[in-house]
Amino acid sequence: MDASKLPRWRGFNLLEKFTDRMNAPFVESDFEWLAEWGFDFVRLPLSYWCWSKPDPAQWLQMDERVLAEIDQCVEFGRQYGIHVNINFHRGPGYCVNPPAEPLDLWTSEEALDACAFHWARFAERYKGIPNERVTFDLLNEPGALPEDVYVRVCERLVGAIREQDPDRLIIADGMLWGNQPVHGLVGLGVAQSTRGYQPMQISHYKASWVRSEGWAEPTWPLDLDGDLWDRERLRIQQIEPWQALEAKGVGVHVGEWGAFSHTPHHVVLAWMKDQLELWAEAGWGWAMWNFRGSFGILDSGREDVQYEDFRGHKLDREMLELVRAH
Repeated sequence: MDASKLPRWRGFNLLEKFTDRMNAPFVESDFEWLAEWGFDFVRLPLSYWCWSKPDPAQWLQMDERVLAEIDQCVEFGRQYGIHVNINFHRGPGYCVNPPAEPLDLWTSEEALDACAFHWARFAERYKGIPNERVTFDLLNEPGALPEDVYVRVCERLVGAIREQDPDRLIIADGMLWGNQPVHGLVGLGVAQSTRGYQPMQISHYKASWVRSEGWAEPTWPLDLDGDLWDRERLRIQQIEPWQALEAKGVGVHVGEWGAFSHTPHHVVLAWMKDQLELWAEAGWGWAMWNFRGSFGILDSGREDVQYEDFRGHKLDREMLELVRAH
């Protein structure tokens, strides 16, 4: 397995260490159920605040107890045949979500040194585990920054990983919050991760963390005052630019996608079906955000779903069967 063509992994993001407010061990039953339903992939969006501190003076200290819980997750993956993709959702110097880091990864050498240190320790820790079981995803959703700045940071982080483990398969998120392929990384030998959240008026309807005030209840296709989003728009805007990257020998995977629980269920399913069919045609895998929770198939809290009781959880059977079929 190499970065030029990724397997069509299909699965979910698991959020136990997405923020330090939770910082819980991963849950074995998640792996059991995913395997039972035929999925083979989890992405772990991790915050380094779970094992370190948001203080540059303490950035090189890492809590072994927390790292051991990530080891346990990797072991769950081995036991159940689930690939584990380790992502820094928050690395020293950058996170797409507030609060801001004390130093900026894109401009601070101290932050870049610390982020490289953390990745090097992960690389050392998982050296010898085959890429079929574990891959790395450098940084979640870099925003609107110059490509050369992002490429420089990726080159440094990849170098730190490869110094410890030259064979580790590495993925880099696209720029513009995962939506734009990065042609400047083609020579680095890394795969790239795109997103499936467009249009945001569907995926983030009534989400408190985006500026969604005044959005009308969405439909699919979605007409935004003459600006039409439909299956063909998704193909042109979200598929074809990444196929151009893929043609240069870069594997592509959809690292996050899904819709918040306030979007009408029938709209979500229609939109999801078009995306899933487009990704299947392209040969790309995907990871929904999330498994259990407001974007997921379990315990999503939607008010317009007839849930099925599944081992003490509320299962959105219709959504599950849709994603299983693609």
